[in-house]
Amino acid sequence: MSSAIPLNVGITRSAVSGAADSPKRVLLAEPRGYCAGVDRAVETVEKALEKHGAPIYVRKEIVHNRHVVETLRERGVIFVDETDEVPEGSVVVFSAHGVSPMVHSSAAERSLHTIDATCPLVTKVHQEAKRFARDDFDILLIGHEGHEEVEGTAGEAPDHVQLVDGPDAVDNVTVRDENKVIWLSQTTLSVDETMETVQRLRERFPSLQDPPSDDICYATQNRQTAVKAMAPECDLVIVVGSRNSSNSVRLVEVALGAGARAAYLVDYAREVDPAWLEGVRTIGITSGASVPEILVEGVLELLADHGFGDVQPVTTANETLVFALPRELRAARA
Repeated sequence: MSSAIPLNVGITRSAVSGAADSPKRVLLAEPRGYCAGVDRAVETVEKALEKHGAPIYVRKEIVHNRHVVETLRERGVIFVDETDEVPEGSVVVFSAHGVSPMVHSSAAERSLHTIDATCPLVTKVHQEAKRFARDDFDILLIGHEGHEEVEGTAGEAPDHVQLVDGPDAVDNVTVRDENKVIWLSQTTLSVDETMETVQRLRERFPSLQDPPSDDICYATQNRQTAVKAMAPECDLVIVVGSRNSSNSVRLVEVALGAGARAAYLVDYAREVDPAWLEGVRTIGITSGASVPEILVEGVLELLADHGFGDVQPVTTANETLVFALPRELRAARA
C-alpha cells in the first residue's frame, strides 16, 4: 500500500516538457532534506546513546520521519507519548518540536534526566509567546491542531493563546482587546497559506501585530521556494517525507499550487508507483526537512532504472546554519 498523497491540478500549463520527443530528466531541488534543527535533534539522540547507553527514552518522535525513528529504535531508543511512561531516574530526550512547561514539570517530578532537543527556532516562538502573554496580549497561534509544536507553544501561555487552524478558522476567533492582538505561527507551515490566514485575521483585527521576527522556519521557506522554482517544468513532483511531517505535506501542496501536474508524498522509493511515470518526461524531486539524504538517493536510483538518469539541480539557496548541541552533550560533539 502506497503512502502517497495523490493530488493533480494545474494541467492547463504548457505541455512542452511532456512532449514525446523530450529527454527524460529529473530536477533535483536544493536545498532539501535535513535542516539544522533536525540535524541537531537526531545527533542529540545519537550522542545521548553514546554517553549513557541504551535504553534512551524520547518523548514523541524525535523528528517526523519513519526511517529515522525506526533506525533509532533499532539502536535502543524507546519512544513514548508522555513522561509518565519513562522509568524514574532515566534519561529522556524532548523532541525537536518542543514541549510545554507542564511536560518539564512532569519530568522533574519523576527525577528524569532531561535533554532538550527542541529546535532553537521553535524555542524562539516559545519565548515570543511568553513575552506577549506577560504583556497581556491575545496571541493567535496559526498552526495545525494536535501537532506537537503547537501544543508546546500554546502550553507556554494557555490563557492567552488561541489556535487558528487555517483561514477558515478565522471567523471563530474572539479577542478581549482588538488593540492588543498578535499572531505567531507553527514553524513548518506553508508560507502562502499562513499569509492568507494573516490577511483574513487583519481584516477582522486591523491592529493585529506581526511577530518580532519571522516564525516560519528558514528551511521550510527555502524548500518551498525551491519547489516553486521547478514545479512549472514538472509533469510529476515526488516529495520524500512522512505523512505526519507537516513541512513535507506542505511541499506537495506547494508543488501543485506552483504548476506541477501531479505530486506525491512517499517515505521510500518502493512506494513510487510505476504508473505515475507513464507519459512523464520531467520529474521534480525534493524532501522534507526531517528526511535523510539516503532516502532521496533511493528514489533517484529507482528513477534511473526507468530512464530518468539525467539529474539537474535547481538551487535557490545555500544553507550553512549549524546549531550547537544541548550543553549536556557538547563535549561529545567536540
